[in-house]
Amino acid sequence: MQDVMMGEPQARGRFGEYGGRYAPESLVEACRQVEETFREAWADPGFRAELARLLALHAGRPTPLTPALRLSEELGVRLYLKREDLAHTGSHKINNVLGQALLATRMGRRRLIAETGAGQHGVATATAAALLGLEATVFMGERDIERQALNVVRMRLLGAEVVPVTTGSRTLKDATSEAMRHWVSATADSHYCVGSVIGPDPYPWMVREFQRVIGDEAREQYSGVPDHVVACVGGGSNAAGTFAGFADTPARLVGVEAEGGAGAARGRPGVLHGCRSLFLQDDDGQIVEAHSIAAGLDYPGVGPEHAHLRDLGRARYVTVTDDEAARAVVQLARTEGIVPALESAHALAWVIRAARDGELPAGSTVLMTLSGRGDKDVSTLKELL
Repeated sequence: MQDVMMGEPQARGRFGEYGGRYAPESLVEACRQVEETFREAWADPGFRAELARLLALHAGRPTPLTPALRLSEELGVRLYLKREDLAHTGSHKINNVLGQALLATRMGRRRLIAETGAGQHGVATATAAALLGLEATVFMGERDIERQALNVVRMRLLGAEVVPVTTGSRTLKDATSEAMRHWVSATADSHYCVGSVIGPDPYPWMVREFQRVIGDEAREQYSGVPDHVVACVGGGSNAAGTFAGFADTPARLVGVEAEGGAGAARGRPGVLHGCRSLFLQDDDGQIVEAHSIAAGLDYPGVGPEHAHLRDLGRARYVTVTDDEAARAVVQLARTEGIVPALESAHALAWVIRAARDGELPAGSTVLMTLSGRGDKDVSTLKELL
């Protein structure tokens, strides 16, 4: 087990039995260079200062911690929202991408490769590339291109090439696979900017550290320790960053997955996209396709550190349905004037259900990361009106 909860992983990038570097031989050296550069950069006060400057001046950090007063009154709990929807580009993704873009320039790479599901990571990658004078190539499932059309336009406006992925379910899993295949032939001049706490070592650890700013800010902004800390989980980067700020406190950590993509709640150990973690699989060990109304949660697994936190009992992972998430969007919009992303609405849906069913006692305090805004989901949300 790690010496410090949510600290540096064990040797070979392990979180307990999960993690590792299950990469093709052609990518092992590239991953080693990323790890070496990240370790040097993260120990360099100059790098940390430049990242902090960009996060403040370009991304708009710190994001506020907003008490949801009217919704709290309805639910009988005290709910606080960590407002990543107010970060530049509309989600938490910019935190990680700015860090990785700076690493890319440090390594002399001139192009960023990325995968995206909901499009938020793709938009953040395109944004950072434009800011730092880099090229960007974003792989996106054909189905997600259709349901997240707004973000496709944003990426192309920012100068990124958006590559449709037509294989498999044409969603996030397949976009990730294609991005990794492309990186094999482009390691000399390109950096693969992984968008979540997945992939071969050092990505799960590195992405969590770039997202730790969420939890660190929230810990400082909240007076005391909340009873529950809640975040949605696909691969799990916003949750990992949030949990990192509270892992050493008595707060109960709750990750909320889509009912059709519950890697942590119902997955089994396996290897996909360069790491060992928990994935939805059939009896023959083949990956089962995920489904979610939220494109960013349409992934059949979870990051290896989340799998480890589940096994340790330090974090609990639950699921909500598409309908619950959709209703949560409407309830937050009409009580607080905030339209959340469908991904974030999954976390909120669990809070609403747990308060209604008495799982959250009256007066409980809940800090929830609202990972993104709902503009991108208007084509889906309009069906709710």
